[in-house]
Amino acid sequence: MSIPLGATIGFFLGFVFGVGCALAVMYSIFLGGYRAAVRDAQMPDPPERLLKARAKAENRSA
Repeated sequence: MSIPLGATIGFFLGFVFGVGCALAVMYSIFLGGYRAAVRDAQMPDPPERLLKARAKAENRSA
């Protein structure tokens, strides 16, 4: 039994290529946003934007 060429190409484009692109997007978000947030949180003098976000989060939980 032979798998049709169209099914093989469709599998590759839809699953292999699609999952790879999704992982690349997630990694770029990690590099840009998450690492910067961790770096800002560890600063001795946190940025004003971080202080505002923390205050807003505390107000929501109260």
